[in-house]
Amino acid sequence: MARRYDSNPFDEEEEEVNPFAVSRVFDYPPCISLSKSLCLNPATVPPASNSRLSPLPPEPADFYNDRSATIDIPLDTAKDLRKKEKELQAKEAELSKKEKELKRREEAAARAGIVIEEKNWPPFFPIIHHDIANEIPIHVQRLQYFAFASLLGLFACLFWNIIAVTAAWIKGEGVKIWLLAIIYFIAGVPGAYVLWYRPLYRAMRTESALKFGWFFLFYMLHIGFVFYSAVAPPIFFKGKSLTGILPAVDIIGDHLLVGIFYFIGFGMFCLESLLSVWVIQQVYMYFRGSGKAAELKREAARGAMRAAI
Repeated sequence: MARRYDSNPFDEEEEEVNPFAVSRVFDYPPCISLSKSLCLNPATVPPASNSRLSPLPPEPADFYNDRSATIDIPLDTAKDLRKKEKELQAKEAELSKKEKELKRREEAAARAGIVIEEKNWPPFFPIIHHDIANEIPIHVQRLQYFAFASLLGLFACLFWNIIAVTAAWIKGEGVKIWLLAIIYFIAGVPGAYVLWYRPLYRAMRTESALKFGWFFLFYMLHIGFVFYSAVAPPIFFKGKSLTGILPAVDIIGDHLLVGIFYFIGFGMFCLESLLSVWVIQQVYMYFRGSGKAAELKREAARGAMRAAI
């Protein structure tokens, strides 16, 4: 019969652990005196070799308070700031000098009667300077507007002349008349502006008698051209390069539509002729009434004397 305190052979074998045997649990030499410190110094206890979790890697000493890292922030020193300030002052002085020089030149040009003209017409594509409301005296603005209408009328006449002559060319009149119509337009409109309209504009603005003389000379040529175009006799050029009355009568029997185009051109040249005659008459009346005729004679006499000397 087994004893009462005999071990059970079917139980798992357990190792008897004496709680006071500290040396067996921590595997270090037993203490001489357990009453004072028990010799449980954590620094002398080796880590457990059978731990299931691996220890975390050691953190650097400055992980939470990284004071050793430096941030590169470019800060201008006082010397650099003074240098930049001197450069800005030099640039400001240079700009001020240029502005004063430009203002001095503008004043000198204004005293000499030279006006800087800025291109502002037509508004969508400025090619000329034109500002009657601000530059022409109010008592002659109406006359200047009619002169400008004469210039625009010449533009319309020569442009319609291209259309009518193009229709005649399509109907078999030849390419020569079309090339002549293009030449009339290219040379006529810019030539009219340069030769007589701009001198009249400047004469009205500055009251220059010499500018009036240039206007009268070339405006008479303009009137002669529009009268010739309204009739279009085959004197200088053969063919139908101008939409006058004679080509219109000649061509309407063969091509009715082209003939109508030519008659419209004839009417436009007639209106331009009447307007041009009225403009030169009004300008001459103003020229005589303002005393510019006598001034022009004196200037012509002085010019002739200088040429003779």
